[in-house]
Amino acid sequence: MRVFQERLDANGKWQSLGTPFEDARLVLFFGGRDLLDDPAVFQHLRERHPKAILMGCSTAGEICGTQVSDSTLIATAIHFEHTRLQLVSTTVNEAGHSRMAGRQLAESLERSGLAHVFVLSDGLHVNGTELVAGLSEGLPENVALTGGLSGDGANFGRTLVCADEAAAECRVAALGLYGERLRIGFGSLGGWDPFGPERLITRSSGNVLYELDGESALALYKRYLGEHGSGLPATGLLFPLALRVAEHSTPVVRTILAVNEAEQSLTFAGDVPQGARVRLMKANFERLIDGATGAAKISQDLSGLSAQLAILISCVGRRLVLKQRVEEEVEGVRDVLGKNAVLAGFYSYGEISPHTPSAKCELHNQTMTITTFNEI
Repeated sequence: MRVFQERLDANGKWQSLGTPFEDARLVLFFGGRDLLDDPAVFQHLRERHPKAILMGCSTAGEICGTQVSDSTLIATAIHFEHTRLQLVSTTVNEAGHSRMAGRQLAESLERSGLAHVFVLSDGLHVNGTELVAGLSEGLPENVALTGGLSGDGANFGRTLVCADEAAAECRVAALGLYGERLRIGFGSLGGWDPFGPERLITRSSGNVLYELDGESALALYKRYLGEHGSGLPATGLLFPLALRVAEHSTPVVRTILAVNEAEQSLTFAGDVPQGARVRLMKANFERLIDGATGAAKISQDLSGLSAQLAILISCVGRRLVLKQRVEEEVEGVRDVLGKNAVLAGFYSYGEISPHTPSAKCELHNQTMTITTFNEI
């Protein structure tokens, strides 16, 4: 495997960050929404890498090495020596179609030799929980799934995904990686502290929450947030919910995407099923950074090999909390994976990964999710 990166800055200048090569088979790129909206950006990548699959999305911040930036685009070109690739995509116009879309994408991928699936999804129109469920249903049991939901800073306006053509809204792209010589690791951890009582979801529909303990969910949430309530939905990123579906299940984190004052409801990136229990969470700076390094340690499970490439997908909420300390979580990943691993990634509206290699794949919010690659 050979990897090099290039960067497009906010002034429209491209910069090579390694030794370029002409035979890339895959280019993963993550950037500000305005840059992905520009047809010239896609055209540049297509002309520079004519034989490569181009796959990317808009972000809430770009990761390159140990740097985090905004309104840039980071393109990571990869040449695999022994790995075959297949890209499939679909459009999801309604959140209720997410599960079906996931199943159809999984069934579109060739089965023979499939080693891993990496997915990028629209971050606002797709129910991430249902998308992951559909993909998991359609994939062989031994094939893992990682990826994330595209972002739009803290604006929550439009998110874009590219699947070998100009970026568009409502799109989901799934990349199948094939071969026996590819080693992939992954891990996902958070670092948030719960507070307040656990509450019962008494009315919800899919990813829309209406009532907690028989009370308006929005009114209760605003009461907890106090002065932060006026800044919803953006301030909701600072106070996610820990969701527990069964009594002894591992909680997953859910982040608010939208509020509806008329319905007194909250819309989340993933399902909030009726009958589940939730607690509010708040940030702990050191534990957030420890969560990133913990995810890196879990992702090192590469049969004793060092990672050649790591894709980091961290939640926009973590970035808003960490602020000027945000690069500390990326530096923690570097310390674990070593100086030879190429790091790329983005801040997202949702992360897709099992917590550990033995767990089932789920949609997460407020985690750092890492996928590592090595080809032998």
